[in-house]
Amino acid sequence: MHYLRFDTSDSTDGIHTLEALASTRADRHAAVMAEVRQVLDWARQHHPDGPGPLDEGHGWDHDLAVSHEDGGWVAVSLTLTGSEAFAQSLLATFGADDDE
Repeated sequence: MHYLRFDTSDSTDGIHTLEALASTRADRHAAVMAEVRQVLDWARQHHPDGPGPLDEGHGWDHDLAVSHEDGGWVAVSLTLTGSEAFAQSLLATFGADDDE
C-alpha cells in the first residue's frame, strides 16, 4: 500500500473500525482507487460473509467516500467494520498506520 494506511479503533461490543484516508492530486486518484479495489477484493475473497450490515449477521461492511477538493485534489475515505478476527486479518495483510 502506497496511499492507504489504516487507523483502527474498537468498541465495547466487539466491532472494530478500520479507516484509511488518502488525499492526492487528481492524477494519482486512479492509483488510490486501485488500492481500494485491492483491499475490497481481498476482503470478499478471504471473508465471504460480507459485505453487509453487521447487525444482520454479516462479518464485515464498508463505506467508501470520494470528494473532489479545491486545487485538483481528491480525498478518499475507506472505512471497514468487522469482528476482531476480520480486523486482525486485514491488518496482517495490509498493515496499520505506523504513526500509532
